[in-house]
Amino acid sequence: MMLTTEGLTLHYGGSQILHGIDFQARAGEVTVIMGTNGVGKTSFLKALAGTHPRSGGTVTLDGESLGVLRAHEMARRGLAVVPQGRMIFPLLTVRENLETGFALLPKHQHRVPDAIYELFPVLKDMTNRRGGDLSGGQQQQLAIARAMIMKPRVLLLDEPTEGIQPNIIQQIGRVIRYLKDQGGMAIVLVEQYFDFAYGLADRFYVFRRGTVTAHGPKSEFDMAALRAEVSV
Repeated sequence: MMLTTEGLTLHYGGSQILHGIDFQARAGEVTVIMGTNGVGKTSFLKALAGTHPRSGGTVTLDGESLGVLRAHEMARRGLAVVPQGRMIFPLLTVRENLETGFALLPKHQHRVPDAIYELFPVLKDMTNRRGGDLSGGQQQQLAIARAMIMKPRVLLLDEPTEGIQPNIIQQIGRVIRYLKDQGGMAIVLVEQYFDFAYGLADRFYVFRRGTVTAHGPKSEFDMAALRAEVSV
């Protein structure tokens, strides 16, 4: 299974943000998008997720070309996003937040899998707590778990370590490795925390000013050179 874009462009008003992005993410791999702030990384995820319609180019999932679809339609095709800021529902309980993921599943799958609570034990302990009462790290775990419930073919993660304490960052890393090892999901990770991203990556795309300036498998990148490239 593969997600591919060709010539993807994006505009905000009169400004062009993305300039012809060619991109691939394969199932069973973590594809990391790196670059400094403001180079179009989050905008690219929004274009993939359908939360901001792309201006041009194509998106193909497992050989099927996807039109310019809205977010809920992209979700039905198998793309789940964990956005920057997490976007959990603060007044709903943890369980109710998780159950919002049922919307895309057939009735007989409307249950929270045991694996969710095994990966995120704190969510089981806090199942009746309101989402807004959770710490930032706990909310991030909830947002990832909610996306997993949708059984996505592609998981889009936007800065999952931002503002998170180190022990939760380690746990999020373990969850991403677990999902990768399952083999059925392509994981696209936008991440500024270099060591975290480098440790998880199978391949990299480096963005600068809305274009891809370098890409390839991890084996083709020297760690020090890559660090220098993405900190300019």
